[in-house]
Amino acid sequence: MEDPRINGLTGNEFNPDTTEAPINVQPIAEYQGQLDPDPDHHFPGVNLQLYNGAGGPPATPSMHGFIKSYFQKRRDVNHSHKIMYYFPPEKIPILTGLARSYAVFNGWFSSIPGPTLCNRAFAHYGTSFGEVGMNLFYLNVPYLSIYERMLNGGRTAKLYYFDQQSSSQEVVNLLKKQPQLFGIYEDFLRDCKKNRLPDYCFVEPNYSDHEGDGGGELIASDQHPDHHVLAGEAFIASVYNAIRKNPALWKSTLLLIAYDEHGGIYDHVPPPACTPDGFVASAEATGTGAPFAFDRLGVRVPAVAISPWIPRGAVVAGPEDPVNGRVFEHASILKLPSDAFNKHRPVSDLLWTQVEHLAAVVKGIIDTERRAITTEEQASAFIKKYTAFLRQPAVGKKPAAAPNGTGKKTARSSNNGAGKKTARSSKR
Repeated sequence: MEDPRINGLTGNEFNPDTTEAPINVQPIAEYQGQLDPDPDHHFPGVNLQLYNGAGGPPATPSMHGFIKSYFQKRRDVNHSHKIMYYFPPEKIPILTGLARSYAVFNGWFSSIPGPTLCNRAFAHYGTSFGEVGMNLFYLNVPYLSIYERMLNGGRTAKLYYFDQQSSSQEVVNLLKKQPQLFGIYEDFLRDCKKNRLPDYCFVEPNYSDHEGDGGGELIASDQHPDHHVLAGEAFIASVYNAIRKNPALWKSTLLLIAYDEHGGIYDHVPPPACTPDGFVASAEATGTGAPFAFDRLGVRVPAVAISPWIPRGAVVAGPEDPVNGRVFEHASILKLPSDAFNKHRPVSDLLWTQVEHLAAVVKGIIDTERRAITTEEQASAFIKKYTAFLRQPAVGKKPAAAPNGTGKKTARSSNNGAGKKTARSSKR
């Protein structure tokens, strides 16, 4: 029996296809090989997904254009139905296990109904400065990133990308302070072991299948179609385990798992309106014939908050609850470290101040009794249960190619980084 508090799929949701036949959602998603080509998640494509080609803002999105959008990729009616397939919880046990053990959000949305980089900018700056596409170059921006704000406040911050081959999917502005702001994933693992994790950090997955430094193939873990979904599960487990195995770090860290955008895949919850950020994208930039004032959010994305201070099984209500529901988007991330690490606050006050602020942000998921730390037995059971995923050849590191050419790589590059896993740790 699924938790009725979670605003998930019931099996009755549908979209019309290009013949106007209603196609229901089905729990038959596959880990790899199903969504090829990559579903559209650029601004015009998302606009079709939301409004089904009929009207647009200020009307409420019908969420009935996903199949028609995917049909445009291959013009194959049967294949277009696959955009309605989803995973039952048992098929993605790591993300499911963490969501059930900590807090899952019903109302976390991408910041823009568009692709990766403009949504990522909201996670770093709180705005995309009017961009709605995949522009890497944000020149002469008027606001500092959260990393620069942290450094200016006497705190530490870092963005960990997976490795040099995978590189980073961040805007060029963030590259100007290397190496102070950047590290690779191996640095993250070492920093967790040695209690050197910065006050705030952002961890990127591997965006492409490529050969590792020691030979063999490293599998993309961003869950971008058509990368293997279980590789992303293994990546999530490795981030969680790195933090959880260090008792001091575990007690002082909030881990947020989120996706920058929906990757073109179906969701049933209409994105709500939001407070504009003061920028406007032109009709030419949106590709829809209408400007965009950043006054509505993009499609909903998964988000899970993990901390020993969060009671098991917390669900943060979203738009489905008009009284207690809360709406979050990627700029929501920045408020917590901005407030908790204000340089004018004494260090001794930071722990409880941050817990209070987190309680305000997630509307009461922090236990007022300041819940006891999860027992070592519970933590060990979780780690043991999911460590096996890290050892599976299909989702871990493939063997090096043999001299006779066997073990050939089948590399798939992530051309836009959609659907990637991101983790942010805010060390108190």
